[in-house]
Amino acid sequence: MFDFSIIVKEWPIYLEGLMTTSWLVLVSLIAGLCIAVPVGIFRSSQNRWLNYPSWAYIYFFRGTPLLVQLFIIYYGAGQWPWLQHSWAWKWFQEAWFCSLLAFALNTGAYTAEIVRGAIQMIPKGELEAAASFGMSRWQMLRHIILPSALRRALPAYSNEVILMLHGSSVAGVITVVDLTGAARIINARYYMPFEAFITAGLLYLMLSLTLVWGFRRLERRWYAHLRPRIG
Repeated sequence: MFDFSIIVKEWPIYLEGLMTTSWLVLVSLIAGLCIAVPVGIFRSSQNRWLNYPSWAYIYFFRGTPLLVQLFIIYYGAGQWPWLQHSWAWKWFQEAWFCSLLAFALNTGAYTAEIVRGAIQMIPKGELEAAASFGMSRWQMLRHIILPSALRRALPAYSNEVILMLHGSSVAGVITVVDLTGAARIINARYYMPFEAFITAGLLYLMLSLTLVWGFRRLERRWYAHLRPRIG
């Protein structure tokens, strides 16, 4: 029989975990998007000095588990003496920063591949029309390629955001008190795994539904010109 009275009593821990998960995912998505846009552009470039490093970055972070990447950053950084004596060490000592860095690099790689695919889907006629008007490569990138690519990438990117939210649960493994970490604390205190983790799952579901609702509204706005007009 389920007993959620303990959950009600310990609700502040879940609230802390909810806030931690929310800002951790939000900041990592923003940072990842800042990484993904230039990397996606470089990946679609014919210049091998831009294409190959971008390919290597995407291949590594898409080809290895997020948990392994998190362990490499959190535990592996301490093996480098030069890092321990640098200004950055105070950041790498913090579990939340290592989680944020791992999440940003991971989602940046996946989003970069989404951006690359969206760029390649742009009809050649749009680029030829822009070139016929005398647009430079930078002008086409700013006014034609990026707006069109980001609009086309929105449905795939919404899936990546949901996956990033779910993947953020590994932060609890390195002592970050996110939603999963809060559930682990409750379970360790009261030995109530069903109640502890079902509550965390419901909160993840709430965040997921909120994100889906937000992306649906954004898609309706960005794709309004594709809807049939009656009258």
